[in-house]
Amino acid sequence: MKIKSLMIAMIASVAVVLGTSSCSSNNDDEPEAPVATQVAGSYTGNEVIMVDNEESSNDTKTYEITKTSDMTVDMTVPEWGMGMMTIPSFSVKNISLTKSGNSITGKLASYSGTVKNAKGEEKAYTVSDVTLMFSDKTVVATYSLKYGNMPFLMMATFTGNRK
Repeated sequence: MKIKSLMIAMIASVAVVLGTSSCSSNNDDEPEAPVATQVAGSYTGNEVIMVDNEESSNDTKTYEITKTSDMTVDMTVPEWGMGMMTIPSFSVKNISLTKSGNSITGKLASYSGTVKNAKGEEKAYTVSDVTLMFSDKTVVATYSLKYGNMPFLMMATFTGNRK
């Protein structure tokens, strides 16, 4: 009888210990945030504009990356240039994202839109060969821009860190 009572007590003790212990506190079971959520934000850094293979501008700028769906973002490019050669801020919409390991890449072949210049005139623009490369809190954005009736393409490279 003593052995039977001892066995029942041991089984009850093991059950209590196992029942009150918990799994580790890591978050492996939590779903990962959507890719676009991981990269959305304001990025401040260096923007270099090349015109006809010559550096036209090299300034500190802030680009905005906005989530539009789980796998797409919009990019807002700040105005650049000076005086009559100022190009107003413009958007590049629906950049598709892909994720491989810790790297997230965005690609878009072409996007066209219109903006108003300082005189209030509508100007057409086309952005092509858009590439975004995200790593940790850094983005590298490259693209070509055709603005209004300008006879040449402008090549832009932006490297920034998220605030």
